[in-house]
Amino acid sequence: MTLRNEKVRKAMMREISQILLTEIQDTRISTLVSITDVVMAHDNSFAKIYFSILEENEDEKKKIFEALNSHKSQIRYHIGKRIRLRITPDLRFYLDESFERGMKVLELIDKISKDEV
Repeated sequence: MTLRNEKVRKAMMREISQILLTEIQDTRISTLVSITDVVMAHDNSFAKIYFSILEENEDEKKKIFEALNSHKSQIRYHIGKRIRLRITPDLRFYLDESFERGMKVLELIDKISKDEV
């Protein structure tokens, strides 16, 4: 990955987080949403936006995912205004469940260690 691509990736993460906090007025999107990663296509035509949610309820996760997708064009518009790119990428949101998987692994390790002691 080139230095420019890394700078664009970090800028996208930072700006999308800010846009969600300041520009998007949707009660379904809470401060519990974190942008965890951005993967840009080699030609910047699209970006995979990975986000995590500190929410246990699957229905709530689904609502937040739907809200993010319903605001894609608005988020893209704000990115175009904030980040100087030749092409403002199309956004694709993906739920990043790595944090939850990590927490489950830690819980299992904790249970195993308590049984062994």
